[in-house]
Amino acid sequence: MTTQLKIKQPLTLYDQDFYLWIETTAQLLKEKKFKELDLINLIEEIETMGRSEKKSLKSNLIVLLLHLLKWQYQPNKRSGSWKSSIIEHRYRLKDELKDSPSLKPYFRQVFDECYQLAIKKASAETALSLDHFPVRSPFTMEQVLDDNYLTTEN
Repeated sequence: MTTQLKIKQPLTLYDQDFYLWIETTAQLLKEKKFKELDLINLIEEIETMGRSEKKSLKSNLIVLLLHLLKWQYQPNKRSGSWKSSIIEHRYRLKDELKDSPSLKPYFRQVFDECYQLAIKKASAETALSLDHFPVRSPFTMEQVLDDNYLTTEN
């Protein structure tokens, strides 16, 4: 019977103090000390940042579509918080797309998927049946981002 001993690797700066690792990595990059960089963790963090941007866009789009649906299909229950949410999530989406224009194709790509989740959430929150909402979004992508669409009427 052979047993293998696992040798513990010493903790890296990345494992010990993430914020200090970020500061150190930034400084090494500024000083062009590329050989000293922790490339494995740097690459992982950059990839994670890209995934986070996409998740944020989807999350904001779902919330925006949800509140636009509630605004349109329950006009008697419109509230300041719904309008505020529409304003806030439009702002977030436009800000993300301004900061990262390369996310525009992704926005188009996930629009229908986000709408499908938004109608499920709208149905749950309003007690309206799923078939009360259109199968395809009644809002265009341009309308969703338009500050004057829907909320300026009342």
